[in-house]
Amino acid sequence: MGRRHRYGGLAAAAAFVWLAGAGLAAAEPAGADAEVSAPQAAAAADQAYGERKALFEETSTITGIRWFDLAAADQYERTMNFVKKRTPGDGLVAVYFSPEDWAGLANPDRTDTSPLGIAAFGGKGLDGNGDGRADRNSDLDRLAAFARQITKFGTDEENFRIGLWEYYQNNRAVERILQFSKIYAAYGTLDLFTHAFPLPLGADYSYRDTWGASRGWGGDRIHEGTDLFAHHGVPVRSTCYGIIEVMGWNPFGGWRVGIRDLNNVYHYYAHLSGFSKEVKTGDVVKPAQVIGWVGSSGYGKPGTSGKFPPHLHFGLYRDNGLAEWSFDPYSHLKKWEREERAAGRKKK
Repeated sequence: MGRRHRYGGLAAAAAFVWLAGAGLAAAEPAGADAEVSAPQAAAAADQAYGERKALFEETSTITGIRWFDLAAADQYERTMNFVKKRTPGDGLVAVYFSPEDWAGLANPDRTDTSPLGIAAFGGKGLDGNGDGRADRNSDLDRLAAFARQITKFGTDEENFRIGLWEYYQNNRAVERILQFSKIYAAYGTLDLFTHAFPLPLGADYSYRDTWGASRGWGGDRIHEGTDLFAHHGVPVRSTCYGIIEVMGWNPFGGWRVGIRDLNNVYHYYAHLSGFSKEVKTGDVVKPAQVIGWVGSSGYGKPGTSGKFPPHLHFGLYRDNGLAEWSFDPYSHLKKWEREERAAGRKKK
């Protein structure tokens, strides 16, 4: 059922090394039932989103880092934990530190929780909740340590970017966090993980699992997506909350759009007949928002069209922080289609 936090006196708390005060109470485990209903699970998820946002907002008052920047960094860490199979700690915050980074590389005790001992060995661990311990499993301790690392140059937008680069030494990480931040800032909530089917459910369309099939144009390769066949001009919609990362011509995909979601998954829409004038590169979009129309563009120089029947090629690519790889979107499309139909029936 999630975890509960008591937030008390945060503005004057000794949650971080540059402030002193009473401190922020640590997370307490809430009771959990062995089985919960769907409404209970949804309520628990809403509570968790609310608690995380409250934590970021209150941390913002202490550090000067905007809450949506903190949320974005935490979400990026969450996506890296998934692909790297890392366990950050017990709680709501996904920020990860290895035992060596936390305690200090030369520290013989990788489980050290003494702030003085950790500091002596150059570790990054901090006491973020005022309990006298720098616990790598504590939400607030990890968030405090992370905030100190990325605010070394300041908390304004440019220095936040510099701090991220110094911490990650990776342009992809910086770009992803800034993209996530823009999405969170646009909607003011963390609950941005619903999806929509890429075509209107009332349209005449058909599709099957075509991922991995062979393709020959431009050299032997496999099909990295699912083809959804529909009439020319059928609206193509965003499947997620995300940010338009790419929009333009690709010799293989023709007129195409690429949208990055908060799970660090790239949604690829290809062979469009054109783009919506309401969107452009860098814009934040939401599920079911029209981004273009079904066409048959591609397999040649800009403007080439008609070399195959009109359809939408839809692909999904996951980012591991260094590179991206495709995975079969078919099951996701079926799930989003089913969920949208169910939601439509409930509204009637």
